[in-house]
Amino acid sequence: MIYESYLCAMQQRFNKKEQAFVQKVRQTAGKAINQYEMIGADDTVMVAVSGGKDSLALLEILSSRRKGMPVHYHLHAAHIITEDVPYQIDIEWLQKFCDELDVTLHLVTTRANLETAGKKKPCFACSRNRRKELFQLTHSLGIKKLAFGHHLDDAVETLVMNMAQHANISSIPAKLNMFDAKLEVIRPLILLTNAEMKEYARLMNFESLKKECPYEDHTIRQKAREIVEQMTEINPKARINLFKSMKKIDFEYLP
Repeated sequence: MIYESYLCAMQQRFNKKEQAFVQKVRQTAGKAINQYEMIGADDTVMVAVSGGKDSLALLEILSSRRKGMPVHYHLHAAHIITEDVPYQIDIEWLQKFCDELDVTLHLVTTRANLETAGKKKPCFACSRNRRKELFQLTHSLGIKKLAFGHHLDDAVETLVMNMAQHANISSIPAKLNMFDAKLEVIRPLILLTNAEMKEYARLMNFESLKKECPYEDHTIRQKAREIVEQMTEINPKARINLFKSMKKIDFEYLP
């Protein structure tokens, strides 16, 4: 009932065009979940919530999906508070948001220990530490599915980065088994673009971060993003085609 009241209040703000867009985004996420068999009956899913637009949208979409689905599943959310990194969200707002969605929120406080990171960039050390905490939390709670808010643009940019930086064709998969299949990482937003997620977040009026991380380094990813943008100038469908190309590798025409 709490979520129904929340959803009703949000929908009253939308015109018909906006309602259609919100529905399209949710249906596309549902298509990804079904296509890659991400969530089944009575599954328990932990959603990694950084506080950015994508993770908040993912949590809201997964919660809204439960309302009209014959298949029921359980949702938890996790936010990692890193004490030695000045990245901050409104915890009180996040707790209220999760309460409205009928989602259990877990807060984990940790340190990235940047002073011992050596030559590794602070962003890498912090990200690695947050993932370690997420893995440990899901394991301690007996949860076997961990959802991240990566979208189609993230996958395409990662593809370009890995080809240029590491000389291999790889990206972020929609579903990945880890630790001898004890944990399954899923990405329900993988068929949605960054532009769609931005508009969805705007319509849903998600709270902004209180403090951005000063260490965050987007240099390489930004360059990959610019390359993708240049390719879309040649062909407007380039972004989607790059994503689809990962399923259509013609080995016989490669060196």
